[in-house]
Amino acid sequence: MKYYLLAVAIILIDQLTKWVVDTQMEIGERLTIIENVLYFTSHRNTGAAFGILQGQMWFFYIITTVVIIGIIYYMQKEAKNSRLFGTALGLILGGAIGNFIDRLFRGEVVDFVDTYIFGYDFAIFNVADASLCIGVGLLFIKMIGDERREKKEKK
Repeated sequence: MKYYLLAVAIILIDQLTKWVVDTQMEIGERLTIIENVLYFTSHRNTGAAFGILQGQMWFFYIITTVVIIGIIYYMQKEAKNSRLFGTALGLILGGAIGNFIDRLFRGEVVDFVDTYIFGYDFAIFNVADASLCIGVGLLFIKMIGDERREKKEKK
């Protein structure tokens, strides 16, 4: 249950921040948070990460629905056995639903976190995107840990 609450918290924070950007900023408007590092830039994306597959909404509806069903299945079946796995799935679920809500009701995803680190201009993203990335990262950590554990058990 706590992993579903994590997903709900991500969805609420994601949708609130997107609503603020959508209602308080013009598209393309930029607010400086930390000069040369972090800005809030109002941006819209009709594609996936880094703007790939622009305008393929039906593809995203189908894929996201399948992913959400799969995540819920694994949360019900496996999350109770691993806090790391449950947290990863909760973050992925919240991020997937957050962006799905945008695609469904806006026809595009609201992005606004605009970063420049060591001079590199990263793609503009949002809370749902960050949640997805962190969740996938945690999933990789869990998988590596599980594989190491299995190798130790075989020895």
